[in-house]
Amino acid sequence: MKNVLTNGAAVQKYFVCANPHSLEVARTDSLFREAIEKADLVVPDGIGIVLASKILGGSIRRRITGYDIFYGVSKELNKKKSYFYFVLGSTEKALQKIRERMEKDFPNIRIVGTYSPPFKSEFSEEENRLILEMINKVKPDVLWVGMTAPKQEKWIYKNKDKLDVKFLGPIGAVFDFYAGIKKRPHPVFQKMGLEWFVRFLMEPYRLWRRNIVSNPKFLLRIIHQYFSQSEVRRKE
Repeated sequence: MKNVLTNGAAVQKYFVCANPHSLEVARTDSLFREAIEKADLVVPDGIGIVLASKILGGSIRRRITGYDIFYGVSKELNKKKSYFYFVLGSTEKALQKIRERMEKDFPNIRIVGTYSPPFKSEFSEEENRLILEMINKVKPDVLWVGMTAPKQEKWIYKNKDKLDVKFLGPIGAVFDFYAGIKKRPHPVFQKMGLEWFVRFLMEPYRLWRRNIVSNPKFLLRIIHQYFSQSEVRRKE
């Protein structure tokens, strides 16, 4: 995705991170499903996606988190020249800490704008117009959006054609992790594929639905699909 910026291409691109919860939500949320289907890249951000791929004979062998994308793209762009970021989401406190850390980690990347939007399920027309104006006024190369799924993906999908931005990335909790507001689980748990479990223990009230409802539903769906495929192969 970094090539969208480094090769001077004029075509706008956006990616989404997929996990079992987001795919389950997308089954009943048509706009969210369309945002995923039309994305230029869908990243397997969840050990459940990796396991499903292995069970069904797919080619996905490792997860790639939103944090990986954010840090990896920033690291590459920092080598090239001065790039401009706009950071939309989270709190003013987190945005300030992101700005301070970015200046140290990636001095060739300049944050030309930040905004902590109202914490609501959907913006009013006037609020949305002001957000779009704010972003386009400073002409960023990259827009990072951290408003939780599916709100952030749907917002990008609905507004991308109104934005003069080359690359758009919805990365949810990455803002708080990078800012140090929340602590990401130890790398050992990340490598073991248990980051989701540690985060659930840390924030059960916020994450209970995805772990107690969505994940089991996704697993049952994968098991059903596996046996359906096996039945088809036997008949052949």
